[in-house]
Amino acid sequence: VALIGPSGAGKSTLIRCINRLVEPTAGTVRLDGLDLTALRGRALRHARRRIGMIFQEYALVERLTVMENVLAGRLGYVGTWAAITRRFPAEDVGRAFELLARLELAGLENQRADALSGGQRQRVGIARALMQSPRLLLVDEPTASLDPRTSRRILRLIVEAATERGIAAIINIHDVPLARRFARRVVGLRGGRTVYDGPPEDLDDGTLTTIYGEEDWAAETGADA
Repeated sequence: VALIGPSGAGKSTLIRCINRLVEPTAGTVRLDGLDLTALRGRALRHARRRIGMIFQEYALVERLTVMENVLAGRLGYVGTWAAITRRFPAEDVGRAFELLARLELAGLENQRADALSGGQRQRVGIARALMQSPRLLLVDEPTASLDPRTSRRILRLIVEAATERGIAAIINIHDVPLARRFARRVVGLRGGRTVYDGPPEDLDDGTLTTIYGEEDWAAETGADA
């Protein structure tokens, strides 16, 4: 699902309400029938293990290696001592190697995160989220700092990874052509309210005007085709 809408529409707030980084003021959030808004303490921490988050600014630990950042996705599953010493089961390490290869990061396992390009950092963030074995991926503007070619690669990797693993993904994205190309469902927000919810092929000029306001959408679409 792609979330689109102008800045300030509530896209990032909505995503962060789902995993309770922002507390919703009303309503409920349910994942596989579990009411996330009713959870506290340990129960909430356990539920968050099933929700992977991919951030716009990557949220990596810059001084750690690629492998260490990816294995951080297992911190919710290992004991305190293992977390402190960063000693993970061999099965987790093997799976991390597989994910890095799948995301075109093979050979960079021992590279520090601060030595990577923006696209590489985003792929490390994807690998870390997938290491959680999540039921849901929350993706907050994953292409905002990337060039157009890298943006398409990142969206394709996210969608392919989610499809292969049967994971639902909610992607907050400003780029309408990318949303049309990769999403199966689009939700348009404006002023904190849903003004569109449907397939990407129904995002006509009138619908985009409802979401964003007046614009020459035909010219925009032609430029991005």
